[in-house]
Amino acid sequence: MQKRARLVLSREIFSVESPAAARGALRTRREVRRRKLGAHRDRHGAGQSEGVPRGQYLIGDRFPILTYGSTPKFHPDVWHFMLGGLVEKPLKFTWEEWNELPKAEAKADMHCVTSWSKLDNIWMGVQAKYLLELAKPKPTARFFFVFCDGSYTTNAPVEELYEEDALFATHHNRKPLEPEHGYPLRLVIPRLYAWKSAKWVRGIELIAEDKPGFWEQNGYHIYGDPWREQCYSFTFRASKRLERAEIGEGFL
Repeated sequence: MQKRARLVLSREIFSVESPAAARGALRTRREVRRRKLGAHRDRHGAGQSEGVPRGQYLIGDRFPILTYGSTPKFHPDVWHFMLGGLVEKPLKFTWEEWNELPKAEAKADMHCVTSWSKLDNIWMGVQAKYLLELAKPKPTARFFFVFCDGSYTTNAPVEELYEEDALFATHHNRKPLEPEHGYPLRLVIPRLYAWKSAKWVRGIELIAEDKPGFWEQNGYHIYGDPWREQCYSFTFRASKRLERAEIGEGFL
């Protein structure tokens, strides 16, 4: 059976047959939103919000939900988190054990590749670097690969996990995460586009060579820096306008 993509934007739901169809639905939805806002935003001029990467606009208190696939059910009695791969001490935690780990808060902006930005999010969870200190990565561990409920995956350099605001979060703005936003556990990597901040995380593997995850295998940038507009792993001809509404932020 072909997996369907369930995209939720401002509580409007699109159900489509494939990542390509999901991208088309997002383009259509974004055009409607732009008309409601009064005009198309130009990547180099009018409509640009201050303090965000070029081409982004602020959404205020809203928090759009974009998901490829359905929201997984959380079963605390069987849930566990693992950190393995190129480490000296592989880790595994039950949900009860996870909740005993020290927590930290971080304030950080979030930038979605569909062009919205949400500022000053307060995340609470376990710092990624704390887990790395427990696991003791080997010198050959240069990248990490994230795996989640729902079969979503993503990747990034291991240095991202040592940043102070890199968390495995259980709370957003001092409230437990909503299921659609990743409860019980979401990786938060604020310096990269939000598709890297994977939802429903179950573990990470430290690896020597970079390995593309779900959206990276479907044409999205292997790194995804919003300040450098690293949206895609390919480029368009100079005469063709780049439309940035194409991703489903897979598990945003």
